[in-house]
Amino acid sequence: MFKTLAISFWLIMHPGHETMTSIDYVQGTDSLKVSCMMDFDDFLKDLQTIDDDRNLIKIFSRQPFPSDLINQYFNSKVFIYINRKLLIGKLLTVTRTDKEIILNLFYKSDKRPKRITVRNMILTGWYSDQTNLTIIRINNFEKGIKLTPDHNEETFILR
Repeated sequence: MFKTLAISFWLIMHPGHETMTSIDYVQGTDSLKVSCMMDFDDFLKDLQTIDDDRNLIKIFSRQPFPSDLINQYFNSKVFIYINRKLLIGKLLTVTRTDKEIILNLFYKSDKRPKRITVRNMILTGWYSDQTNLTIIRINNFEKGIKLTPDHNEETFILR
């Protein structure tokens, strides 16, 4: 918990190109809850890589946010594999402030995760200094990782 608060505070206070993603196993289920916080303008810029035909500023100025578009975006940028099986996320909620957007997604997983691979490609095509901070919490395993355009994937054995 302290790690999450410290990293969140750092993101708010530190100018630059960072995102914060947390991957949490929901105890007693076969699911993951994933939250991702990033700069809203950067989100719109990156979103245009998959949909440059629509006026995204106009679309995101009203609610509800288009869940199909956000699902397509997130599943094309963040890849989560449990036991070597690619999971597909479904949007739960979106929270937007003036400067940030927070996406909360649900992933159907495996009741006994033994291995996790995370690849985070958010904004890696735009900024060479992009940092995608990721916290993984599954059962007794907790790890914070820093993913960048040059190092965008990590695999962990969960035991």
